[in-house]
Amino acid sequence: MEKFLQHTFWGNTVYSWLFALGIVIVSVLGIRLFRYVVLKRLKTWSASTSATWDDLLVIGIERLIVPILYVGFLYFAISTLQLSPKADKVIHIIYMAALTFCVLRLISAVFRRLLMTVTRRRSGEESGEQSVSGLMIVLNVVIWILGIIFLIDNLGYSVTTLITGLGIGGIAVALAAQTILGDLFSYFSIFFDKPFEIGDSITIGDQSGTVEKIGIKTTRIRTLSGDQLVCSNSDLTNSRVNNFKRLETRRIVFTLRVVYNTPSEVLEEIPGLVKNIIDKQPQVEYGRGHLAALGDWSINFEFVYNVLSPDYGVYMDVQHAIYMEIIKVFKERSISFAFPTQPFLTGDAEAEGETETD
Repeated sequence: MEKFLQHTFWGNTVYSWLFALGIVIVSVLGIRLFRYVVLKRLKTWSASTSATWDDLLVIGIERLIVPILYVGFLYFAISTLQLSPKADKVIHIIYMAALTFCVLRLISAVFRRLLMTVTRRRSGEESGEQSVSGLMIVLNVVIWILGIIFLIDNLGYSVTTLITGLGIGGIAVALAAQTILGDLFSYFSIFFDKPFEIGDSITIGDQSGTVEKIGIKTTRIRTLSGDQLVCSNSDLTNSRVNNFKRLETRRIVFTLRVVYNTPSEVLEEIPGLVKNIIDKQPQVEYGRGHLAALGDWSINFEFVYNVLSPDYGVYMDVQHAIYMEIIKVFKERSISFAFPTQPFLTGDAEAEGETETD
């Protein structure tokens, strides 16, 4: 048995190979025990709290510590063997690449969790998920480019030429893709400034609809007619956008025009009549009512009330009920609405006028 253990394979004895294999097996079993006992309890504990730091701690252990333990013990087991310089260099490169991958994966996961926490506090879960997804694409590209440069530098290669090339290439790309970069920076403006979010009802120019998706270059809006409107982010940030989701109450101003031959005592009653009609409506707060102007062909009354609901359907129901009741009450009180008229001369008058002109 001792003779077999001292037998050499690929420059190492059987005993050395078994020792390295034993390190790997014991390490795997220990790490698995750690995951199923310690890490599982940590996950249960972090799920029961509302804090964010404990979730990041669990993510760090699961995404960084556990993979690094696997890679580290495997590298340690291999380092106990006598290998050629070329093999040692290849294994070192693989180890550094695996370590860098784990670290970058952790950084990406931490950034994603922090952004998700911030956006969920400001909007819903689904809205936050869709908003973060576009930003994470850009962040992941930056994180992985920097990580690869760091890896190459640590492997002993010069990165000065690479960084210079990236700088020149970046300038060329920026000049060739000014529109795309403009939309990208507009996306950052929309993400951080939050002029609107997914699910908001907005109006841009003569188009109205609900925001469905905010992408890196374009934003998609489902219009009232059912079709999808695709707008570049630059157009949205350069336009005036009405966001109706943040509407809390609706202030309504309307005018009633009555004829000039209406008796003065009836004119004095009109504000009170309309106030009583408005006060009967639910979710409505009466503002004011006055004789506002003496027009060319009518006496104009102006009334103001507030609908205590942002819902457009509620506003239309209230307006419909108020107008119908005004028509009914005015008809009962024989109050005539005014409308523009233009007098026309009769045939005799026209002839008389022609005679006088002659």
